[in-house]
Amino acid sequence: MNNKKIMRNMLLSLLGLMFSTSLWAHGGAKGTDTDQCKLEIRGEWVHYTAYQPFISQGEEFCASIPELNTPTNLVFDYIGSKLRKMQIEFEITKEPEGTVIYHQDAATHKTGSINATINFKEKGDYLVHVKLIPETGEAVDKHIAFSVGSGKATSMTNLAIYFFLFAGLIYILYLSNARVKVEIDKLLGKVKEW
Repeated sequence: MNNKKIMRNMLLSLLGLMFSTSLWAHGGAKGTDTDQCKLEIRGEWVHYTAYQPFISQGEEFCASIPELNTPTNLVFDYIGSKLRKMQIEFEITKEPEGTVIYHQDAATHKTGSINATINFKEKGDYLVHVKLIPETGEAVDKHIAFSVGSGKATSMTNLAIYFFLFAGLIYILYLSNARVKVEIDKLLGKVKEW
């Protein structure tokens, strides 16, 4: 293979990795799950995701929702089918006061998905309460903490990944293309003089 083919294949591989949805997924392998956006209720899981479509199209938030005073879509998805037959109540509270800013009465959700739209007015800490109300026995109340108003729509992790991919691409070009190497060396020489 010549250098152009090698460069093209490396660039395509980097782009493929960059836009691979599996790299941006929440979960992990069994036994090593690191998804902070889900909680366990009696052996079943509920996954929580927040979206701010007017601020960042399609970006998912969990622990930190960036903007105030914009519609925020909260989505709760049941992972598994047992919870679809049970009465579940949802609530969002402002902490530390415990002020209820959203409440959905207990109901069964056959689709396994619940959506709510909230316009958060105050910066600070909040709790998602997911409460299972069984026919017999004690109710189970689980929580997920999050904050609102960080103003950071793109996570620092994503920015770091983009930076390192870009730096890697420049380094590959530097090593494989004499003209690029000369231009980068000139630029580095000017930076040293400055």
